[in-house]
Amino acid sequence: MFGINGPEFFVLLLIGVLVIGPKRLPEYTQKLANLVKEVRRMASGAREQIKDEVGIDIDEVDWKKYDPRQYDPRRIIKEALLDDDTKPVSAGGPTSVAAVASASAASYAETHPARAIERLPDGEPAPFDSEAT
Repeated sequence: MFGINGPEFFVLLLIGVLVIGPKRLPEYTQKLANLVKEVRRMASGAREQIKDEVGIDIDEVDWKKYDPRQYDPRRIIKEALLDDDTKPVSAGGPTSVAAVASASAASYAETHPARAIERLPDGEPAPFDSEAT
């Protein structure tokens, strides 16, 4: 769990016994046991609270579906590029991308008149609004 193997655990236990001392060791082991019991009680309480609020049991959730390591961006892009969901072009309409773009630009120009850009004369400072800042 913590990456501690048998001999390392034994050394830590021995250091703990030497530092704490034989007189206080039973007291600290009881505190450790109470801490473990409290953590287990809190975890089960949190599980029940999630079940009550969300309405699903945590054990029933397929956690592999939510694993971000399964999503490879290269695969997603490749599948999106290979997915053929384009609609066929009708026989009477434009057949190339350039024709579609020019037709779209022409229809835009008809519906939206050109904007007139007003420029200040040379040397005239831009207007300043002291209340704008």
